[in-house]
Amino acid sequence: MLRVTIYVMIIAILPVGVASAQTAPHIDGISGYSPMRNPEERIHDRELDRAYETTIKSTKSRPDAEKKSDPWGDVRTTPPAAAKNKQ
Repeated sequence: MLRVTIYVMIIAILPVGVASAQTAPHIDGISGYSPMRNPEERIHDRELDRAYETTIKSTKSRPDAEKKSDPWGDVRTTPPAAAKNKQ
């Protein structure tokens, strides 16, 4: 009977721990963290975003970027030829 009581208590306590892990941490206590970004950080973020976008665009414009990669091409069998409609 004691064993069943212990198991029931463990089953009841574990979800409480999981649910408390889903709450937001107290950000006020973290040193160096500010939820508001200052203007210099915003400008820096914009520059990083623009550099990222130009890199993505230049990568897509390369001729070798158009080649499709099929890593399972050697494993896959060739599909059967499409049958002609006989009507």
